[in-house]
Amino acid sequence: MGDLARTRLVAGAAALLTVVAGLGIRSAATGVVAKYAGDALYTVLILTLVVLLAPRVRPPVAAGVALGVSWAVELFQLTGVPAELAAHSTLARLVLGTSFNAPDLFWYAIGAAVGWAVHRAARVRPRQAFGTVS
Repeated sequence: MGDLARTRLVAGAAALLTVVAGLGIRSAATGVVAKYAGDALYTVLILTLVVLLAPRVRPPVAAGVALGVSWAVELFQLTGVPAELAAHSTLARLVLGTSFNAPDLFWYAIGAAVGWAVHRAARVRPRQAFGTVS
């Protein structure tokens, strides 16, 4: 298996694990813990999808794109369009949300930072991690 295929496989698995983690948190926690963990995981999921689509993307770029998309979706909520769409579609509600909440912007940044750190760590080659020279 080539590096690109392996990266896509890992990114796909990470996306699935992120969704499972989000669902798990929503079922085990309530209130602000579930909400803000969900916000951070939303950005992590976007980052994994960016890597899935562009496996050569560098961690800071993937994190920046994920954060930008997350912020754009949050700001889009100011228009009222996502709320209208969410009234007719569960998928729209899950993807676009319904109402603007300024603290979400911070938690998206936390998700981007965590996603960046994991992506960066995952890109280190095993021989580099153990200090051997090839």
